Amino acid sequence: MSAESDPLPEAIPAATLVIFRERDDGPPELLMVERAKAMAFAGGALVFPGGRIDPGDRTLAALPPHDRFDDADARIAAIRETVEEAGLAIGLDPLPTADTLARMRAALHAGEPLAEALKAAGTTLLLDQLVPFARWRPAHRGMRLFDTWFYLARAPEGMDASVDRTENVRLSWMRAADVLADADAGRATIIFPTRRNLERLALFNSFEDAVVDARAHPIGVITPWTEDRDGVPHLCIPDHLGYPVTAQPTDSAFRG
Repeated sequence: MSAESDPLPEAIPAATLVIFRERDDGPPELLMVERAKAMAFAGGALVFPGGRIDPGDRTLAALPPHDRFDDADARIAAIRETVEEAGLAIGLDPLPTADTLARMRAALHAGEPLAEALKAAGTTLLLDQLVPFARWRPAHRGMRLFDTWFYLARAPEGMDASVDRTENVRLSWMRAADVLADADAGRATIIFPTRRNLERLALFNSFEDAVVDARAHPIGVITPWTEDRDGVPHLCIPDHLGYPVTAQPTDSAFRG
């Protein structure tokens, strides 16, 4: 059996959160984290906070009132990963104090289930604070595959983000257009799905604009494919899901 005919590995369910911070002088800023170079997936790249869905997320997702969401496990994972990676409490009610959030974050890093960490913090999940934006499931051979939900959310007022210094080495608030400019100038690395999402996010002047756009387009599973265009291989995505750029030459596309 050839490598091309080998079955693809099963995709790892995951979720990520696009966090908006509104500014008075132009488009909103988005929270980006830089992956440690040693990471097997997207090492050294700028990404949105997120990670894989774990068994504890699925257990919580099966309980009311969360079970009314078909994608509850992904929403829960996005909230948990954001606490772990960025120290931000999104989708929690009431919002924990800084000290309580720090204890919650440390407990999650130590492997405590999210349900127990929530109980100790005296807070609960508000999954409807996350707005579905996209779902990506690449199918590239020779690399780890993720089936990732992307959600939109506002940053909590007055709460500072901080890097976890485990999977990520730094974080920054940046406008989408500035991240793209840094990538084009060689000052930053972004993988193909991140670039496509940043191009779409750069269209919006506010969180509300992004929410309107997200609700105006279907959440179809995006699996990029390769096709020749004028004799040049391109990596392509569907053209009806709200993305302004739907193809890129494969030799310039970083897949992670």
